[in-house]
Order: sequence, then C-alpha cells, then structure tokens
Amino acid sequence: MSKNSFSAFYTKELWSLNSIKADVIAGMTGAILVIPQGIAYAMIAGLPPEFGLYTAIFSAVIAALFGSSQHMVSGPTAALSIVCAVVIGGLADGMQSHYLSLMFLLSFLVGFFQLLFYVFRFGFLVNFISHSVVQGFTSGAAVLIAMSQLSNFLGLPANQASSFLGYFQELILGLPSIELQSIWIGLITVVSAIVIKSWFKAIPYLLASMILGAMSCHWLFASADQVSMIRALPDALPAFKVPDFRLDSIIALSSGALSIAILGAIEAVSIARSIAMRSKQSIDGNKEFFGQGLSNVIGSFFQCYPSSGSFTRSGGNYDAGAKSAFSIVVSAFIVLLVMLFIPQATQLIPVPVMAGSILVIAWNLFDWQKVKSNLLSPKEESIPFLCTFFGTLLIPLEYAIYLGIAASLVFYLARTARPKVTVVAPRLLDDDVRQIRNVERYQLPECPEIKIARVDGSIFYGASESLKGSIRQLLNSGSKRLILIFKGVNFIDVSGQHTLVDEIDRIHQQGGAVFFSSLKGIVQDELTDQQLIERLENGVLKLSTQIAISDMVKSIPLSVCKQCPKKVFQECPK
Repeated sequence: MSKNSFSAFYTKELWSLNSIKADVIAGMTGAILVIPQGIAYAMIAGLPPEFGLYTAIFSAVIAALFGSSQHMVSGPTAALSIVCAVVIGGLADGMQSHYLSLMFLLSFLVGFFQLLFYVFRFGFLVNFISHSVVQGFTSGAAVLIAMSQLSNFLGLPANQASSFLGYFQELILGLPSIELQSIWIGLITVVSAIVIKSWFKAIPYLLASMILGAMSCHWLFASADQVSMIRALPDALPAFKVPDFRLDSIIALSSGALSIAILGAIEAVSIARSIAMRSKQSIDGNKEFFGQGLSNVIGSFFQCYPSSGSFTRSGGNYDAGAKSAFSIVVSAFIVLLVMLFIPQATQLIPVPVMAGSILVIAWNLFDWQKVKSNLLSPKEESIPFLCTFFGTLLIPLEYAIYLGIAASLVFYLARTARPKVTVVAPRLLDDDVRQIRNVERYQLPECPEIKIARVDGSIFYGASESLKGSIRQLLNSGSKRLILIFKGVNFIDVSGQHTLVDEIDRIHQQGGAVFFSSLKGIVQDELTDQQLIERLENGVLKLSTQIAISDMVKSIPLSVCKQCPKKVFQECPK
C-alpha cells in the first residue's frame, strides 16, 4: 500500500513534534465530543450505546486513513441514524438480535454501494443533488429525531413507531403517563446546553450539559427507580463477525441502503469541501467515496452501523488545530480506553438527560436560516425543498430523498428544455464601438427588417420544440430576416440539428433569410447532420455577429433602407 493511499495521514509535517502535539490535543477534544454524540446517535438509531462508540472507533479511523481529507471526522451522524432506524424498524419484528443483524448487513450494503460509486467514478453525480434537497432531508430528519425522543424526554415507554405520524400517535396516547421528574431533568439538560453553548463557548456544551443533567437527577431524585438510566457499556471490544448475508434481507434493505449511501456520500463530500475551504487542502471527491465505502464495509464486520462525515466533529477537529488524520486515530484510541476501563460511566446517565441532549442536536440540525432561505427562493429551489421535507415526514424515509431528487430534476429539465432566447440589438458607444445588448434592458431601437436574438442553452431533443416555437414567434413580428447568435450554445444533439435544418429550410421557402453567428468551434466539431453542415458552409453560419449584421443589411433593398428613419446599424445607408 503506497503513501498515496493514506494521503490524509501522511503530510509533510506529520512526524514533527509540533504536529504530533497538535494532533494529540485535537484528538482529545474530538473524543470529548464523540463520546456523548456516539451514545446519543446510537439511541436515535435504536441501538444500545456501545454501537455508536464502535462506529466512532473503527469507521472513523478507516475513513480517515483512506479518504482524502486531513480533517474530516467520520462516524455516527444524526441524519443517518434516524434513516437507519426507519429502514430497519419495520423489518426486525421487535427482536433485538434480528435488529442488530440487519443493521450490520445494512452497513455492509451502504459501503458496497459507495465503493461502486468509487469504481465507476460517480463522484460527479453528487453535484446533481441540489442543496435544497439535502437541506429538506436534513430538516425533516431533525423533526423526526426530535419526535423519536419526546417519549424518553417525557418519561413515557420506549417508542415502537418509526414514522412521524406513528411517533405523534404514541405521544398523544401516552400523555396521561407523563413523568414530571423526567421533564425536569430533560429541561435542565436542554437549558444547560443552550446557556453553555451561548456563553461559555470554550466548554464542550453537550458533555457539560449531560454532566449537569445527571448531577441534578441524583440531587433531586435520589432513588434510581424514579428515573430510567442508560445501561453500562460492555468492557470489551466487538469480536469480528460476518454479517448475515441472507438474500431476502439483502433485497429488503437494498433500496434503503442506496438512499443512505447517497446521503452519506453527499454529507462526507460536502463536509470535506467545506473544511477544505478553510484549510486550503485539495479534496478528491471520488477518493472520499472510497474511504466512506471501505469504512462501512469493514465496519460492518466489527458491529458498526452506517457512518458518514460529521460536520460538528470535523469543524471541532480543525478548530482544535489538527494537522492530519492522526488526530482522528488519537480520538478513537481515547474512546477505546474509555470503553475498556470505565464502561460503567454510562449507567450514571439518565434517559431524559440523553433525550434532552438529542433534542438539542435536532435543534442544531434544523437550520432556521437555511430553511427560510429555501422557502424564499424561486420555485425551482423551494418546491424540491418542500417535497423532500414533507416526504421525510410522511413517506418511508429512504424514498424521501428520491422524491426530492426527482423534483429537482423535473425543474432542471424544464429549465434546460426552454433555451433562453433574448432579443438583442446593437448599442453604439461614444468611440463608435458596437456592443450587442438586451433590447428590453437597454431600451434599444430595433431594425424593422432584421430580428436579432441570442440563444443560451443546449439544443437537444427536449429543447427542440421550444426553440422552434421561439424562432417562429420572432418572425411573427413582421421581419423576414433573422440572426441567431449561438455564442451561448454548448451542445446540439441530432434532434436539435434536424430542427435547425427544418427551420432554415422553412424560412428560405417563405422568402426570408437566416444567419447563425458565433457558434463555438467545439460545437461545430460535434455536428453530424450533413444537411446542417452543408447549409452552414453555404453561408448560413457567420464567423461573428458583426459579419452577420453586415451581410444581412446588404440583403435589404436600398430603397427600403432609405425609407427607415431608425438607422439602427452602422451599415445602414445615409
């Protein structure tokens, strides 16, 4: 294995004393962050707390060693945890052993799909999933996470539901059984987290609020029977165990695994790029797919559930001064020591305290500013956001992101299927320099004999009818001469080429004239329709708009030009 395979680990300064010191400090900070988060996220996923920490150890280290980012920290995340819970929830029949077996198989399948993304170099496809879809999904997941923890916050029996409506129904039915002591402890935790985060930024607010919540519980309610507690962690690491590769389970989990693989890949690449903007590091998106995929595949053999990049821990790692991925190894080692030597610490944490911490996490995940921005955006952004958000709440969660992607693609195709055709005219500057500008924007006069329009967009099978309609509308104004500026056209497919041939012939048959100008050389090189190539070579295509105007003006009878008072072109006779 070459050093390039561990590019995030091998940096020029890695083995210097200052770098090691910085990574150790950052690793300690990361461990403080990940221990409460790992336990909380495991609860969101419907797992015992140790599985969140297993994921924070094995998956984090593998992703760090094989990814390209020096600072991104992988492991359990809130959004993936709730998706995993929903995907597995309806298949496990209430049996924890079956639930765990399916979760580890899900992790393998997620990693398998991400490795396929890497092999086929599908990294570019992430760019087709709009920010509004990701934000809609994240916001919806935040609501689901909050709903899933309200029963623990209120001291009600554990949830059996796995959907928004199910959580709501169980909450309503359980209202008579609310325990006030649980609410008090949960509120102390939430308020503590908000105060510490707002006023004492140097203190890890999640860990501190959990400590304060647990202390208040023991002070206010001395009897352990009054409040439910998290159970102690096992004092051993997970053994190597092959996931249960049953065909019926693989088929049942495949759709959900693909959704989680896509979401996890988007999260990881987005976080890596976000941190790289601050660190000035170059990020290879496809290599991040490899690191994430490998971490999920290998992690599934060590009882890890699906993981991805964590924005909170990644930002904390960079802010703590990390120089390389060695900081993530240090963090994982500290978590390992905690599990081996003080596993009983978790049994001092009341369930309402953990629920309060998760509610704070959900609140942070629901970014009000971004939600507002998406709602005020044009419909091309706001509708995919709303579709994904409500889809997350109302339909099976693994399909919600597909719904959002479909909505985004519909608007994208609708936009690209209508090439922008803008009527333009020459604008003469003081030094006799001629610029071609938007008629409506600059209130420019037009020649009654010549219509000039700029075409922006690709001319493909989906856009052919729209372009045909625009050309005919331009000529309905009375002009028989048309100049189309193709400077903004990047691609013309076979269907588009046929359309252009038909329109050239139709205009000529009606006694008109048409010129194309400024067609890019790379677009000309890709033309395959011989009829179109012949017409372009026979005078339809002009090298520049200036030449097209000059030649078109010459085609107008002199008597007609002399009667026109506008004199739009420099070529017009005096």
